[in-house]
Amino acid sequence: MPDVDRYAKHSAYTDPGEFGALLDALPTDPEELGLAARNVITHYRSGFELPEERRDEVHSRWVRRILQTDQLRHPVPLLAGREYMERVFGCCRDHSLFCVATLRQHGIPARSRVGFAGYLMEDFFADHVVVEMWTGSRWRRFDPEQSPDRDDFDMLDLPAGPQAPFVTAAEVWREARAGRVDPLNYGIFPGSPIGGLGFVRDYVIREVAHRERDELLLWDQWGAMTEPLGRTAEFIDEIAALLLYADAGDQSAEEELKARYADDDRLNPRSRVTQLSPYGLAAVDVQLA
Repeated sequence: MPDVDRYAKHSAYTDPGEFGALLDALPTDPEELGLAARNVITHYRSGFELPEERRDEVHSRWVRRILQTDQLRHPVPLLAGREYMERVFGCCRDHSLFCVATLRQHGIPARSRVGFAGYLMEDFFADHVVVEMWTGSRWRRFDPEQSPDRDDFDMLDLPAGPQAPFVTAAEVWREARAGRVDPLNYGIFPGSPIGGLGFVRDYVIREVAHRERDELLLWDQWGAMTEPLGRTAEFIDEIAALLLYADAGDQSAEEELKARYADDDRLNPRSRVTQLSPYGLAAVDVQLA
């Protein structure tokens, strides 16, 4: 049996602080939990212009801050209705973080998974984050940001593997390096300059961080992300392989991944990241602790 106990404990990012009672009151069923996440958080790219004065909400890297912003507007339980534009602006990472925090608050092992979804845009895999919760015998993967109403697969129990609707960054890296997929088909949106193999490389690093309970923003930058792609490719080959072996149940790979993350500054941001902006604003250095 894999070591899942560490995922039942809060990280600095999932700790709700003084708002713990709000999470205590939430259900842990994936469908209802997704409803709660979408009630509190709305995606900043949902077909509207985000008010300039509220753009900083997308940098709410801690669940405590998300809940604080929400409760200043809505001092009511998290399932009580909120006006769409009065929800906290965030993205898939925040919906998933909210659910991971709730599950951990209830003592259920949970983690966020970083990769790409093929069901958000036609013929394209967009960067995405989903949730995994431990059922007692396996990791159950679900997407809390999207409505579960689909006929082709179960959004509340996503299949896994390189041909699945959601693929991890490590899976994409392996397939792209082998020439089996085009890395330009993975990114923010079709035709965007933000995509390709370098983008996938950065997401492998983010996947490791989230797996090791550093649930950083999708536009945080650190370590090997700042190096030329060619200089890091073989290193990322090793890290992606460890992620894939660990997902297959190899506990020694899991332990090596944990050790590599602890020791290697190319993977671990320590206490500082460069925070980029989805709006093209100036990057800022952020002290994490």
